Amino acid sequence: MIKTIAPLAALAVLCTASGEPAQTNSTSALKKPAAASSDLFADLVIARGKGFEIKRSQLDEDVIRAKSQLSASRRPVTSEESALLEQQILDQLINVQLLLSRATDADKAAGKAAAEKRFADVKTRLGSDEALKRQLTLMGATQDEVLQKWTEALTAEAALKRALKINITDADARKYYDENPAKFEMPEMVRASHILLTTRDPATGMELSEDRKAAKYKQMQDLLKRARAGEDFATLAKEYSEDPGSKEKGGEYKFPRGQMVPEFEAAAFSLKTNQVSDIVTTSYGYHIIKLSEKIPAQKVDFAKAESDIKDGLTAQAMQKQFPTYIKEVRKEAGVEILDEKLKMKETPETAELPGGASPLAPATKPVSK
Repeated sequence: MIKTIAPLAALAVLCTASGEPAQTNSTSALKKPAAASSDLFADLVIARGKGFEIKRSQLDEDVIRAKSQLSASRRPVTSEESALLEQQILDQLINVQLLLSRATDADKAAGKAAAEKRFADVKTRLGSDEALKRQLTLMGATQDEVLQKWTEALTAEAALKRALKINITDADARKYYDENPAKFEMPEMVRASHILLTTRDPATGMELSEDRKAAKYKQMQDLLKRARAGEDFATLAKEYSEDPGSKEKGGEYKFPRGQMVPEFEAAAFSLKTNQVSDIVTTSYGYHIIKLSEKIPAQKVDFAKAESDIKDGLTAQAMQKQFPTYIKEVRKEAGVEILDEKLKMKETPETAELPGGASPLAPATKPVSK
């Protein structure tokens, strides 16, 4: 079951949760509903409360974006999950509107600044304007729409944080760091680049014919010769690699053991610095890998971890207090959901923080390593 709404993490990482190269398939199903549909059907109000209303088109747009993200990460949505997804997104849209109505000018400024910083961070991680544009197209969104959604969600989060009087101190962060040493142990990692020639049809996910695989293998042999002859590996990756998650960054990934498919991981960790591998075959296709750096296991310094710890502890405190608080706010605003199918039982398990208020909202940072 889908427990939380997927944020636009897909915009930040073009690979699967396990770190394996992802394949994208931008189809008409991922696009926004055609504007002409509003000429044929009434855009019904499906929820309302004091000072706001939410229409069917708003919900449909965010549901399509959420499903697009799940589709891009190879996560099909069942009919049962689809119904729950609609309920969750509507619930979160309502919560954001309620919190925005209570936002101060300072909350709005904080939300805007946080959204702009988050967007800049995403752009940096993607590696280029072109990669960003591609992912926005895949998600059926524009840059302005993303910034607007993130600004609303982060403004709502700022208003909530202020209302709940949450203040995580330096001492709180230090206490967590000292009491959870294992969480800040970084395993051995490698920084490596690869070129992928996929052996699957990007549109269907089906295996290519043996003839087409053979042609790909021959092409990879030629690329291997060029790489070992001294041609710039990053340039070759940008031109030839079929991994959309890394090609704009010259094929580069940084990862510990246990994130990549076994064949890829074994090859990468066995290489010497600046060595180029033989052709490696995985379920994704044919790879050649170049090792840039081996990073030994180490403990993250408190100074580097402090900000993430505070964000995570803040999120935990907000999550604990949020269900009771939002229940009172909704009651005060006289919230009504007008479509019986969209009514969702409000429980501490299902209530969502505003940072997950829509498919375009950035996720609240967890306490991380």
